Amino acid sequence: MKKIVLAVLALLSGQSAMSATIENVSPSEAAQMQSAEKAIIVDVRETDEWNAGHIAGAIHIPLSEVKNRVAELAQYKDSPVITQCRSGVRSAKAAEVLKNAGFSAVYNLEGGINAWQKAALAVQ
Repeated sequence: MKKIVLAVLALLSGQSAMSATIENVSPSEAAQMQSAEKAIIVDVRETDEWNAGHIAGAIHIPLSEVKNRVAELAQYKDSPVITQCRSGVRSAKAAEVLKNAGFSAVYNLEGGINAWQKAALAVQ
């Protein structure tokens, strides 16, 4: 019953019910997943934000291009994929796009690169 209520609330707020299935991960969890589980990080910020500093090994696909560039990530469809932006809002939208495209393990970096840097994790 709780899932039905959440799905209805999501639909009423203009989001798909699928968005309730995206799991957030903390910066430390994301860093561990990236190194231990070979998770990829998809940075959905704009190019100027990316150029100002990004997580090593991340793939840059701005949010506005994610739907059209899903095929570039097809090799990761059954691997952990972590979406990331500045604060976690845009990346949640990108995570939903990937989940809807059939990606099996999609996560959103909670707090985005701001939280990553606050946790003293490196950017390049």
